[in-house]
Amino acid sequence: MKKRYLLPIMAVMPLSLFAQREATVTLKTNEANQKISKHIYGHFAEHLGTCVYGGLWVGEDSSIPNTNGYRNDVLEALKEMKVPVLRWPGGCFADEYHWTDGIGPKENRPKMVNNNWGGTIEDNSFGTHEFLNLCELLECEPYISGNVGSGTVEELAKWVEYMTSDGDSPMANLRRQNGRDKAWKVKFLGVGNESWGCGGDMYPDYYADLYRRYAVYCRNYDDNRLYKIASGASDYDYNWTETLMRKAANQMNGLSLHYYTVKEWGPNKGSAINFNKEDYYWTLGKAIEIKDVVNKHIDIMDKYDPRGRVGLLVDEWGTWFNEEPGTINGHLYQQNSLRDAMVASLTLDIFNQCGSRVQMANIAQIANVLQSVVLTKDDKMILTPTYHVFNMYKVHQDATMVPLDITSDKMDVGGKGNRTLPMLSASASKNDKGVINITMSNVDADNDQTVTLNIPDVKIKSTKATIITAKDISSHNTFEKPEEVILKDFKGVKVEKNGSLKVKMPAKSIISIQVN
Repeated sequence: MKKRYLLPIMAVMPLSLFAQREATVTLKTNEANQKISKHIYGHFAEHLGTCVYGGLWVGEDSSIPNTNGYRNDVLEALKEMKVPVLRWPGGCFADEYHWTDGIGPKENRPKMVNNNWGGTIEDNSFGTHEFLNLCELLECEPYISGNVGSGTVEELAKWVEYMTSDGDSPMANLRRQNGRDKAWKVKFLGVGNESWGCGGDMYPDYYADLYRRYAVYCRNYDDNRLYKIASGASDYDYNWTETLMRKAANQMNGLSLHYYTVKEWGPNKGSAINFNKEDYYWTLGKAIEIKDVVNKHIDIMDKYDPRGRVGLLVDEWGTWFNEEPGTINGHLYQQNSLRDAMVASLTLDIFNQCGSRVQMANIAQIANVLQSVVLTKDDKMILTPTYHVFNMYKVHQDATMVPLDITSDKMDVGGKGNRTLPMLSASASKNDKGVINITMSNVDADNDQTVTLNIPDVKIKSTKATIITAKDISSHNTFEKPEEVILKDFKGVKVEKNGSLKVKMPAKSIISIQVN
């Protein structure tokens, strides 16, 4: 998580609409040859507000129904959504987190002040064992963010040994004393977080040298093989990527990138639920700019790594608005509207088509913070519109991406570089059973859209579709009304005589079509 003031945002340009609301999508099924990594559907859990405490973890003695301290309702929802990878413990928190404080008997674990996020007292009851056991329950891969900012090489090296060594080693034996005999499988290891900011306010040359040192001592134990991730750039900082790739590409497996859909860094980020159409379109324009940003970082990586060995991991992304009124300052509790669902769908469409260089993405964050997929309050839980997008899009995980051409109307929405927003976005994939799944978003807030969907060389036997939409672009789920924005069956797909599909998409809607 970042806490810095960056570039000012340009004023939004006047909106311009085209009269026609028709679009064409053509799938290139004969060019489908690249897998969509399931890891781009990853999530992020930081010790921030009630993301972990109250969101994921309530403790074994809680009156809230739980399994070994984990909320049953949240566990069930996350299993249904098929979380592939979960990043922890931060964010900014990672570079003040000392892992030895979070092991052993809970009554012996020291407390700490969470200086980054509201000065909350952290009791360390959720530590290494609790996180890695959660990943096992969810059947997802853990992504550990190591402490470089305030930690030491020795500290991180011993943490790796503690988690992954099955030998008769000091840290493995300490783990056994704490109740876990067999080592965990931990592949993804982040060496610091936002080292240009809250992770140490470092210059890129300094961090590159530091990363090389840390990488040496983060070793592989037994059959565990680490995928070492350098702390990468924020948004448009291409010099950071240039420096790290030039000085340390050979020592890393991956390089991170953080990109938030935010109006400006400061107190005027706008409301998550009280906004107008101009705000809506501006936000979507900012969201899709991630494509240009990612491609520019990839161009730099290609220069130093032409074979594409080093992956780009967008391990923090999503919307960032003002905290909800009446909530704790610094806890970043944020409501989630249909606008957030649109940001999720457009962003995932981009990641689906980014190729092999983008190997992971992690939306921020999984519960109660920023663009979360669940919100909790005492013993209640609601699913957000963003949750329903991830649940809809899970069909693309590890499927073969089908390239496509889209012809649709566009809108000028202003902002950096005079952004242009297509009125239709889409993804397509083919699974190992030959089923084609297509997801499409009509971002037009007012107008329905008729989409002609061409799938050459495919004889359609049947289709099944679902939809996410709502009355207003600001519609959102509350604990009193938890089903204002949900996933429903959709009947607006028709097979034409020529073999194409005709889809009547309502305004501000996201649909998924399964083609058998």
